[in-house]
Amino acid sequence: MSKLKDNLVLKLLLAVIIGALIGMISSPGVMGVVVAIKHILGQLIFYSIPLIIIGFIAPSIVKMRANASKMLGITVVIAYISSIGAAAFSALAGYAIIPKLSIGGSVDNLRELPKLVFKLDIPPIMSVMTALVTAILIGLATAWTNSDLVEKLLDQLGEIMLAIVTRVIIPILPFFIASTFASLAYEGSITKHLPVFLIVILLVIVGHIIWLTLLYAIGGAISKKNPMEVVKHYGPAYLTAVGTMSSAATLPVALRCARKSSVLSDEIVDFAIPLCSTIHLCGSVLTEVFFVLTVSQVVYGTLPPVGSVIQFIILLGIFAIGAPGVPGGTVMASLGLITGILGFTDAAVALVLTIFALQDSFGTACNVTGDGAIALMLMGICKKNNINVEKEVVVE
Repeated sequence: MSKLKDNLVLKLLLAVIIGALIGMISSPGVMGVVVAIKHILGQLIFYSIPLIIIGFIAPSIVKMRANASKMLGITVVIAYISSIGAAAFSALAGYAIIPKLSIGGSVDNLRELPKLVFKLDIPPIMSVMTALVTAILIGLATAWTNSDLVEKLLDQLGEIMLAIVTRVIIPILPFFIASTFASLAYEGSITKHLPVFLIVILLVIVGHIIWLTLLYAIGGAISKKNPMEVVKHYGPAYLTAVGTMSSAATLPVALRCARKSSVLSDEIVDFAIPLCSTIHLCGSVLTEVFFVLTVSQVVYGTLPPVGSVIQFIILLGIFAIGAPGVPGGTVMASLGLITGILGFTDAAVALVLTIFALQDSFGTACNVTGDGAIALMLMGICKKNNINVEKEVVVE
C-alpha cells in the first residue's frame, strides 16, 4: 500500500483524472481559484530551474574532470554521442510524423479561462542561459584549480537541490498537473488531444526499440562480437527498470545480467554498467525531444524552429549527464531548456512533465538496456588500443 502511495506515476494519473473532472464541472469562479493555484505553483517551479541547473551541472563537470582517465573520457563521449544521436533521430521522426497526426492548436475554438483571483509572481534570480554558463564556468574552474573546498561546496549544493526537487518540486507536481488539466478541460481541449498523446507514447516506445537495435549493431561491429550474446540476458533488467523507473535501483540486476554474457569481461562490466547508469540516458532524451515537439504542436499549433531544436538537443545531452537520480530526472534537469530555448509556458511545461512521467519507466528501461551496447563498444575499443581497464580506471 505504501508503494502505491509513493508512486509518482499513479499520483500524476490521479492528478490528470481529478483535474480533468474539476475542469469539466467547475464554474468560472472556481476556475479562477484553480488558475491562480496553477500560476503560483508554476512560478515556484520556474523559480527553482536556474538553481537546479547550477546544483546539478556544476558538480557533474567537476567530477568528470577530477576523475579524468582515458576510459572514463571515452565512455562519457560515447554516452553523449548516443544521447544526442537518439535526440536527433527523435527530432527527425517528429518533424516527419507529428504533422501527419492531424494535431490542431489548442487555441482554436476554446473557452476563455477566467482571470486569476490572486496573483503571486516569483521571478527567478537569473535567466536559464545565465545559470547554464555559470554552472559550466564554475565547474571547469573548480576542476582546473583543484579547489577541494569549492568542490565540496558544489557537492553539498547538488545534494541541497536534489532535496528541493524530491521534497518540494516532486510533491507539488501532481497539484500543478491537476490544475493544468483542469484548465485544459475547462477550455475544451482534453477530449481532442488525449488520443494523440496515447499514440505518441506508443511511437516513442517503437523509437526506443529502433535506437537499441542500432546501438547493439554498432557495438557488435566495434567489438567483433555477437550483440545477441549481451542483449538476450537483459530481459530481467528491462522489466526491473519498467517497474522501478530508476537506473540506480535497477543497477544490481543490470550488473547480474551483463555478467551472464559470454562476450563481456567482468572488468568492462564492473566499470561500464555503473558509470553508464548515471550518464547514458538515450531513451529519456529520445522521449523528451519527441514529446516537446508534440506538445508544441498541440499548444501552439506549430513545431519549434529547427535551429532552436538543434540548440536544445546539443544542450540536452549535457543536461542528461547531470540529471538527478529521481523519476523524471532528465526532464526536471532540462526544464530550463524547455522554457528558455523553446519558450514553453506553464501549460506546455505541465503537458511535457505529465506525458514524460507516464512513460518514464520505458525510457529508463531503454537507458539501462542500452548500457550493454556501450559495454560492447568499450570492449572493442580496449582491444584495438590495448587499453588495460583495471589500470586506467578506478571506480570510486
